[in-house]
Amino acid sequence: MTIFFQPLHLLASTTETADSSLVLASVLLSLVVVYFASKLGGELSNRIGLPPVLGELVGGVVVGVSALHLLVFGDAETSSSVIMQFLTFTGSLSPEAANSVFHAQSEVISVLAELGVIILLFEIGLESNLKDLLSVGLQATVVAFVGVVVPFAAGTAGLMLIFGVGAVPAIFAGAALTATSIGITSRVLSELGRLNSKEGQIILGAAVIDDVLGIIVLAVVASLAKDGAVDVGKVIYLIFSAAGFLVGAIALGNFFNKSFVAVVNVLKTRGELILPAFIFAFLMAYFAASIQLEAILGSFAAGLVLEETEKRKELQQQIIPIADMLVPIFFVTVGAKTDLSVLNPAIPSNREGLIMAIFLVTVAILGKLVTGFSVFGKEKINRLAIGVGMIPRGEVGLVFLGIGSSVGILTKPLEAAIIVMVIVTTFLAPPFLRIVFPDPEPAALSNTAENP
Repeated sequence: MTIFFQPLHLLASTTETADSSLVLASVLLSLVVVYFASKLGGELSNRIGLPPVLGELVGGVVVGVSALHLLVFGDAETSSSVIMQFLTFTGSLSPEAANSVFHAQSEVISVLAELGVIILLFEIGLESNLKDLLSVGLQATVVAFVGVVVPFAAGTAGLMLIFGVGAVPAIFAGAALTATSIGITSRVLSELGRLNSKEGQIILGAAVIDDVLGIIVLAVVASLAKDGAVDVGKVIYLIFSAAGFLVGAIALGNFFNKSFVAVVNVLKTRGELILPAFIFAFLMAYFAASIQLEAILGSFAAGLVLEETEKRKELQQQIIPIADMLVPIFFVTVGAKTDLSVLNPAIPSNREGLIMAIFLVTVAILGKLVTGFSVFGKEKINRLAIGVGMIPRGEVGLVFLGIGSSVGILTKPLEAAIIVMVIVTTFLAPPFLRIVFPDPEPAALSNTAENP
């Protein structure tokens, strides 16, 4: 899987001429910036009632090329990195040495970010109950398919026909429109006492299916991006490969579950649960990559399989600190690489990117609102609420953006437009849900009274 393992080769070549101690120093300073931006942004976002992941993204934008230039990557000028300026001054580096250190540091952070997204999808798989996936019902399935097909088709066609974007980047941007963040929606529904309402159940069921469909779509379009062209035969192969891989992994789950638990029960040293789990997740990621799919599809499937074991709760707890260490690197670097200056309307050449962002936001909102009206057979149901609940893209949309950015197929205006879409939809969904669900359910009110 080239988008995840290619940096290792690049790192080997760049570190041959770079001072290893200075590379380590620059990586450590970069991680200080990443964790500071992640924590500060996440805390501020949480305090105003928004998901912390959005704060991590915005924190990355602030410390990246859009603002402070603290976290800059190898496709930029070495002199633009504040960290490299500091190291050059304190270490008396020559321009050639500074350039080698800069590129090596960039590759290390990129590898850590890519490892972070593999861990993220493994964690999402662990939190996705397989029985819920199979029992959400026809209504949620219809909503999910409409919520994937409509924005994907409208976004891809619009970018190609209106803006003249190439087929592969347009498909990638269209795929980023398909995601739904179940974490954001479920939190707001819970606060409103609507989590167990008919609308809430359809929204959550559809969001879970959306995640699975989104992972398959991502696997397909990311693999297409490697060749730079759309091959219909290969698309069909990738769709069947992705679906078959996921179904096959789940089908083997019952057999593997028992073996996994048996092995874990025999082990007595530290890491007896988490290390075998990572061995399985990374092997699944490798197998997915070996058949031209995305490594994240393998780690997601591994999470689904291990969610069925009796060790799932313990495993979920053990993976949290590891995810807390690696996943923020992914989100902050996505924000740091995004140059929002390309949306400055004062510069004539930037206006197309701004218009593109407006277009994507419009498609992202309308493409999910129509899902509520695809619900059939139910008269007294809040269809608008279902559509609004499907709007937020959140962390799933950022996964798409991060993969697209890593393979280098997205232009800067298109990258910025996608990140604006993710930010706007994530910001709008919570207040919109409160509007379409104006009053909490009586049960929620009584629970609040009993547990002040």
